[in-house]
Amino acid sequence: MANAASGMAVHDDCKLKFLELKAKRTYRFIVYKIEEKQKEVIVEKLGEPTESYEDFSASLPANECRYAVYDFDFVTEENVPKSRIVFIAWSPDTSKVRSKMIYASSKDRFKRELDGIQVELQATDPTEMGLDVIKSRST
Repeated sequence: MANAASGMAVHDDCKLKFLELKAKRTYRFIVYKIEEKQKEVIVEKLGEPTESYEDFSASLPANECRYAVYDFDFVTEENVPKSRIVFIAWSPDTSKVRSKMIYASSKDRFKRELDGIQVELQATDPTEMGLDVIKSRST
């Protein structure tokens, strides 16, 4: 089903892999990419549960937009382990204007396909999605 605003479809794999991350914690993160020629959002990279936040941030291209989901584990001040599923709309300042527009217009529709997102971040550079930012938005 294409999005009326941008005409983007969402590949079934996007939802399936997200459900695996959410229910089974099969992945630490998922990076999604819009394939303009197919007018479809696809899975670009899956992060193994053992991969770190640094691995995740390194998998986002410096000059291209992406969507990403990160399974963030942390411990509260009361010493309780918690987890939050964080959606990140990665739109670096150096990416093409057309790309930024397509990702921005498709974001809400895509996010609705991923039921269970608890925190959302919009980031234009790595400092806007650092672990400190994620933790402050998750607690």
